[in-house]
Amino acid sequence: MREKSVGQVFIQFLWLGCISFGGPAAHIGFFQRTFVERLGWLTQAEFARLLALCQLLPGPASSQLGFAIGRHRAGLGGALCAFIGFTLPSFLLLLAAAVGVGLLGNNLWLDAALHGLKLLALIVVADAVLTMSRQFCATPLTQGIMVATAAALWWQPGLLTQLLMLAGAALICARNQQGASRLHATAEASSATTRHPHWPTLLLFAALFIGLPLLGGPLGTLGQLIADFYRAGSLVFGGGHVVLPLLQESVGHTLSQQQFLTGYSLAQLVPGPMFTLATYLGAQLLPEMPLIGALSATLALFAPGFLLLWAVGPCWQQWLTQPRLAGAVIGINAAVVGLLLAALYQPVWQSAVLAPTDLALAAIGFYLLRVVKLPVPAIAALLVMATILLA
Repeated sequence: MREKSVGQVFIQFLWLGCISFGGPAAHIGFFQRTFVERLGWLTQAEFARLLALCQLLPGPASSQLGFAIGRHRAGLGGALCAFIGFTLPSFLLLLAAAVGVGLLGNNLWLDAALHGLKLLALIVVADAVLTMSRQFCATPLTQGIMVATAAALWWQPGLLTQLLMLAGAALICARNQQGASRLHATAEASSATTRHPHWPTLLLFAALFIGLPLLGGPLGTLGQLIADFYRAGSLVFGGGHVVLPLLQESVGHTLSQQQFLTGYSLAQLVPGPMFTLATYLGAQLLPEMPLIGALSATLALFAPGFLLLWAVGPCWQQWLTQPRLAGAVIGINAAVVGLLLAALYQPVWQSAVLAPTDLALAAIGFYLLRVVKLPVPAIAALLVMATILLA
């Protein structure tokens, strides 16, 4: 019976991985309609509890939610099948795109089309900054954290600045307990039985976070790639868009900005999780072994979020009843918006807007996305056609 359930999980998530366009918010809507309303695998209350946990942990929220639903349905096997099924279509598409771009080489039309995808990245990141700032920066304190984080990164870019701003935001909001009452209201009251995290999984997460950077150099290029993507996956609060500044800092120095932003734009165009940007980047980083590079980068980026989800799932609601911890989460989310705001200027704006016509196309595209609600693939097609015609 369990084998049958595992197979059902894989088939359902493979189908969703083929049709789930629109980013994490749309993915969550697909999951709710499929697993709560149509299949009845969870109640609405169970779905809401799993979603709240995934929103608060680092990692890809929609993929973590799928992982949690698979675990709920069929244990560890179901969780792994949910991840594989949901990720496989976009993994294959982005791997094919990475290999294809390398084979095509440079020509005028390809360069113009890739520039159109850079403009798409500018539009999508600007939209994400606006949406996330309204969601996570509703108070003067969180707005100040967002601006201070962006300003610090514009002044002194680097991973150390990112970590310091995230830690500082968490400490400030923990002391002020900003937003604690809102998160506290969504958490269930502690039960009489105290639950503890799954310590072996939590220790594995920490050991990999500390150990992989130490082993990355001796293990060569592949080891460094795994270490860089694992570190980025451990720090991505706030959803798929936030992986852009973290990966830019981790691996952007080994890739051209065109390669980096092309991968980010292509990740918007395929169904499934946006974290499969790692697939494209991994293949570009190891062009002599694109499959190995793509697979290693993808697994390394997804792994931290899944390990943390497995480790703290049993006890997270009890933890959230502590106001200081809930306040720290609010501070981290505000700093994350600042990270994305900083990335909007560098590398996205500086790489995409090279002439007044670029700014005009970006403004039109932003209007089509934000006001007209035109789908991202349609906007991408218009931008590519426009940049080719203007080349």
